[in-house]
Amino acid sequence: MEPNRERARALAAESLNAGDPTGWFDKLYQEGIEVVPWAELRPNPNLVQFAGAGKTALVVGCGLGDDAEQVAAWGFKTMAFDVSPTAIEACKRRFPESPVRYETGDVLAPPEKWKRQFDFVLESYTVQALPPDVRAQAIRGVASFVKDGGMLLVIARAREERDPPGEMPWPLTRQELNLFTEFGLTETSFEDYMDGETRRFRVVLAR
Repeated sequence: MEPNRERARALAAESLNAGDPTGWFDKLYQEGIEVVPWAELRPNPNLVQFAGAGKTALVVGCGLGDDAEQVAAWGFKTMAFDVSPTAIEACKRRFPESPVRYETGDVLAPPEKWKRQFDFVLESYTVQALPPDVRAQAIRGVASFVKDGGMLLVIARAREERDPPGEMPWPLTRQELNLFTEFGLTETSFEDYMDGETRRFRVVLAR
């Protein structure tokens, strides 16, 4: 087991036991970028490009900002948020001249002003880091950001419903992904594929 992932899981367990499903993220970032298991310091290779000229975008759980910078490079007027203030400060330090607007925010309690405001929303690996009992709430929050005529790209680890949930990051099931359609979106494409040794879902939805 990678030491970084073990540390992240330990912090997550402590936070969940205290009734706080997201508090561990900032604690992890405070320990330094080098201990964050998903900090590859490059855009996610599973991204698929969308044309962004003249459009707005929101990156959910942006971490250290690499995906947000990529989305901005596609031409989107981009906003990105993370529940960790430490991560947001790291984004601003890493990309001091960035056009991306970085803000602290919680997908479990998003501000009303973000609802139905974005042409393109990216949710990559955030919901899978949340325990099952708050996932529907998180998925509702993500879906709420997509404006009429907008699109959402979701990338997540995958498992069958009958498979054990495993450890954090807990893979999503097809049934969990279907919640996005219950919150007003329509699935336009779905992929179930292997990324090296990791099974992933990649789905595009529209409002």
